Amino acid sequence: MKIRFAWLAAGVIAASLVHAACSGIDTNTNANANANVARPAPTITPTPDTSRSGYTEKQAAEERERAKQSKETIGDTLDDAWIHTKIVAKLIANSSTPERNINVDVVNNVVTLRGTVDTAEAKAEAEKVAKETDGVKSVTNQLKVAPAAKGTPKASKTK
Repeated sequence: MKIRFAWLAAGVIAASLVHAACSGIDTNTNANANANVARPAPTITPTPDTSRSGYTEKQAAEERERAKQSKETIGDTLDDAWIHTKIVAKLIANSSTPERNINVDVVNNVVTLRGTVDTAEAKAEAEKVAKETDGVKSVTNQLKVAPAAKGTPKASKTK
């Protein structure tokens, strides 16, 4: 009995090791087995490398809603929403550009950058990022340069 239990225990341990090694691997060879299982809609995380061909009207509508909340404007075309997504993703990924201080408007493939940045270099970098984005016809850079306030000096007391 002890030997049979040892073999059973060894089998369970081996099976769990195989399961751990294979976790994440789909071994289902029946393509229809999961046909009725609800799956979440795929989403495209805005990254500079995401393909335009996978971008959908639903994603464009979601991007327009996010832009509206940030007081940004996106035109009615799928290209305008795609360009906005690409530029915002590039600005987020670029440590030289404070993306959340930059409003990106895209209408008819024309980009307008608005907001305030700390340096002339950040302003130039944001414009460069926008101009280098596929599909952009032109860029209007309305960014203002204003160094971050270091705090206000205390008023001196006079009598």
